[in-house]
Order: sequence, then C-alpha cells, then structure tokens
Amino acid sequence: MDLRQVFDDLVRFETDLWNGIDARLRQECEVTLGGLNVMLVVERAGSCRVNDIAAALSITVGGASQAVDRLEKLGHCTRRPHPADRRSSIVELTAAGRDLVNAAGPVFDRELATRLAAPLPDTALAHLAGALAVLRATTPHTPDSGPAPLTKET
Repeated sequence: MDLRQVFDDLVRFETDLWNGIDARLRQECEVTLGGLNVMLVVERAGSCRVNDIAAALSITVGGASQAVDRLEKLGHCTRRPHPADRRSSIVELTAAGRDLVNAAGPVFDRELATRLAAPLPDTALAHLAGALAVLRATTPHTPDSGPAPLTKET
C-alpha cells in the first residue's frame, strides 16, 4: 500500500470537502464553515471558554480567539467575564447566532449527505468513521506547540 497516496487522497478530499461545504454555507447562509464550527461548539456547550473551543476543534487558542472575535463583531456571540477566573471569559451565542446555526445546520447536513453519504454504502461510511476515530485517538494533538524547527536549511 502506498501510504503517501493514502495521505494525498485524505488531505485532498478533506480540502475539497471543506471548500465545497464552505462555499455552500457562504452562498446560502452568509457564514463560513469555520465560523459555523465554532458556533456549533458553543451551541453544544451552552456556554464555554475559548480554550474549550480550541480543544474541540483541534485549533490553537489564538485561532479560536480570533474566530470568536469575528463572530462577536458580526453579532453572533458574546463574551462575558468568567465568574471564577477573571483571566478567562465565557462565550455564548446571541439570538442571531442561534438563528444562524438553525438556518445553516440543514445546509451543512445536506452537503454532508451529498458529499459523504451518497457516494458510499452505509457499511463503507461506517468503516471510514471507525478508521478516522482510531486515527484521531492515536494521533497526538498539540496545535499550540507550532511546527518543529528545521535542523538544516532547505
């Protein structure tokens, strides 16, 4: 088995999947997939910290904070001081943010059905889901560490 080809196929598919769903969400709901992902995390939690968003999405705390800043400027979420930790804040969806999640959810689901479920039999999709779960569980996640420095100039 050519693992480089598997890697290429996985990465290219993920890129195409993300871009296709993002384009549809922008067109129909005026929201990015990245923004929707953040709002879905907040919706599931009810309220959460930026660190919780970063952990849930496997992104850096800085990236999560910038995403929340953008959503806050658009009126989709708010921050309030954390009651037990003044260094932290609590992120919550606004009514407009909840409305947007409710409108974008069906668009997201239709795109997933078209791009994931339609081309694969249920058993193949279940195997893919299982394989991805194993890979994610066995791959260390350290987004804030950044890339390792190069030892030689390239």
